[in-house]
Amino acid sequence: MLDFKINQQTCTRCGLCVADCPARIISLSEDGYPIITLEKEGSCYKCQHCLAICPTGAVSILGLDPAASSFLAGGYPDSDKLETLIKGRRSVRRYKDENLDPALFQKLLDVAWHAPTGVNSRQVRFTVLDSKDKVAQLREEVMAGLVRLIKENALPKGMEFFANFVRIWEEHQVDIIFRSAPHLLITSTPMSLPSPTPDCLIALSYFELFAQANGVGTLWNGLAKWAINDLLPQTRRLLDIPDDHLIGYAMVFGKPDVHYVRTVQHAPALIHRAL
Repeated sequence: MLDFKINQQTCTRCGLCVADCPARIISLSEDGYPIITLEKEGSCYKCQHCLAICPTGAVSILGLDPAASSFLAGGYPDSDKLETLIKGRRSVRRYKDENLDPALFQKLLDVAWHAPTGVNSRQVRFTVLDSKDKVAQLREEVMAGLVRLIKENALPKGMEFFANFVRIWEEHQVDIIFRSAPHLLITSTPMSLPSPTPDCLIALSYFELFAQANGVGTLWNGLAKWAINDLLPQTRRLLDIPDDHLIGYAMVFGKPDVHYVRTVQHAPALIHRAL
């Protein structure tokens, strides 16, 4: 049930929610107030466009109070600063040996959860290791598993370089796979969704930019993803990632132990103006 309600004391009957509904299921009643008929409720995208667009906060849907939403006017970041954030984003491979503040950790996840998903499915699952001790436990499991594969000469073709990572860890205690980061985030979604991989990657992109805006370093970690998903699938069970889920990617993060001073300078964008 959508629990679609209109505050008739504040509703101006402007029709904005009707015009902007992507599913086109909102109409105006005889007295001019927005309604969603029972037979159309099943077609709702649950996008909350109607709640977001109402200038007076008269629309409530899914039991949500519009007063609990943030106002957009004056709340967006300065475009120049946002440009600097995007251009200044760095892959961080050196981290301080400390956990993030739990409140900040939770806020990063809460904000990233607002990332768009295909057909608004909103089924991206965040599997997180919220302490350096948990990452250390996972590292031990992964390294032990890789040692077994090496002894059995079972590393898949093209993945032989993982043996060098194990050697470096055993000889020098240098962690190439997890970069000794205190935290790990893995995004996964049911494989049955229309766009499982893009949903995971978009969520991580949102997470990364908000994290770096809060002084938190991040690294897109293909090595960790390969180790967990392809080389040692039993690690998925250790992390309780459902069998029917596709792992989109993995990201390590934490307080950076490196400070960058300026943006880099890439070559011009590859642009093809079609038609």
